[in-house]
Amino acid sequence: MIYLILGLVVFLGVHSVSIVAPNWRDAMMARVGEPAWKGAYAALSIAGFVLLVWGYAQARGEAVALYSPPSWTRWFSAVLMLPVFPLLLAPYFPGRIGATLKHPMLIAVKTWAFAHLIANGTSADLLLFGSFLIWAVLDRMSYARRPQRSIRRLPASRFNDAVVVVIGLVLYFVSLHWLHARWIGVSPLPITP
Repeated sequence: MIYLILGLVVFLGVHSVSIVAPNWRDAMMARVGEPAWKGAYAALSIAGFVLLVWGYAQARGEAVALYSPPSWTRWFSAVLMLPVFPLLLAPYFPGRIGATLKHPMLIAVKTWAFAHLIANGTSADLLLFGSFLIWAVLDRMSYARRPQRSIRRLPASRFNDAVVVVIGLVLYFVSLHWLHARWIGVSPLPITP
């Protein structure tokens, strides 16, 4: 489970700099330059993500069962996951979804984590999804006391919400029927003969 923990520390650590040390982040970006800062941030994020995926796959084999969710929770989790990909995309496509929800990406992370916690019951699941859920809650709470940074977005359009929903649902179905099993080694839905 050490690689999962290391992946969490790297990935969530990088994504927590703005939460715990926004002034340090700004000073470092000014010192090394925005391209170098963003490059290091991206490289560490990717490394942390790879460690998370690989570490979780390893940890699943040695994880302790903490609770045994009923089989219907896998279906319920799949339904909860429907808005996750559209919500992840919404900040980059200005529209009503982002304006209404304010922080759609954090809502996506919280929904993703909760959906996986109810459908999985091992120590590895609790560590991975519980960590992301706690991080997303803390990140959202910190918004009131830190400056908001602008992100690159596509131009505003009345079609942005439709684009977000369509692309997000395509990504959801690709993940559900192919990518999840490929990356994690488990199909999210029970396969019936």
